[in-house]
Amino acid sequence: MLLRKYMSLIGIGSAQIDLILSKDTYKVGEHIEGYFLIKGGTIDQQLRRIDCELIKREELMGNEEIIDIQTILTSKRIESEEIYKITFSFKLPSSIFVSSEEISYCFKTKLTFNEGVESRDQDIIRII
Repeated sequence: MLLRKYMSLIGIGSAQIDLILSKDTYKVGEHIEGYFLIKGGTIDQQLRRIDCELIKREELMGNEEIIDIQTILTSKRIESEEIYKITFSFKLPSSIFVSSEEISYCFKTKLTFNEGVESRDQDIIRII
């Protein structure tokens, strides 16, 4: 048991997060619905927060810009092997540029624990 705890502290067997969206193409100003799927690892872990950033990438320049961020503060304890869902809702700004060869978008999600390595996820979306 002690070995599993130390392994999860360095990221092996820790809980994982995945943002599940109903589709990957959206219109400017559209409302996005989905959920965060959290899968418990080999040991119980205390969650601290979930951060989800909408990122705009400028491919030619290699720049990234945070358009918006949503933070969920939580003290939920995820038990070993438990599956947990948290709803996700996001409204795209009406002033956002559409996706192109030069501009792309993604959601970067980070799950932070009281102890251990953060879990990260990235989901590419297309804006038309």
